[in-house]
Amino acid sequence: MAMNPQLFPNGMPVPFVNETFVLARDGVEFEIDKIPGSQGGKVKTSGTIYLSNVRMVFVAKKPVGNLFAFDMPLLYVHGEKFNQPIFHCNNIAGRVDPVVPENDHSALYSTQSFKILFKEGGCGTFIPLFFNLMASVRRYSQHVSAATQARSDPLQASQTPVDEMMRHAYVDPNDPTRIFLQQPNSESQLRRRTYHSSNTENQQ
Repeated sequence: MAMNPQLFPNGMPVPFVNETFVLARDGVEFEIDKIPGSQGGKVKTSGTIYLSNVRMVFVAKKPVGNLFAFDMPLLYVHGEKFNQPIFHCNNIAGRVDPVVPENDHSALYSTQSFKILFKEGGCGTFIPLFFNLMASVRRYSQHVSAATQARSDPLQASQTPVDEMMRHAYVDPNDPTRIFLQQPNSESQLRRRTYHSSNTENQQ
């Protein structure tokens, strides 16, 4: 995970090199724990979830304390589960491991629990795409991780092909999810290369 990733002025996350955004979903509520400076460490707010072949990014409608966005690399997400409670809205809950800077000790960081609640409309488009993408990302990264025996680079997931998945996605008329048939902000050549560098570059 990473707090407050770089965003374009319109709220869209600045993409990494080779990152492909799959969808955006408005009208969700997002809960996350262990946020420094927040009361009890928990934050609950509403906004938009962006899903790519690298990560999920929640972007808040309004900042809560010092949090305006939250980045969850797909390779670091685990224990994800789709919940359909009788008296509450459908949601995805899971845990995400921290992206530890190269020179820092992992003991300084801890796993966080998150929940994405679908407050407005259905989720028949979002849920299958999310779980299919998670399975694909893990499948494509497995052989690399096995060969290196090292912690997976979160950007390794960008090698996962998603075009076919997006073309054949089921579109639920009750689900306001927007599938990106063309990449948003495609006129911008700005790309990020690493999680922890604030440097961006214009890729030719």
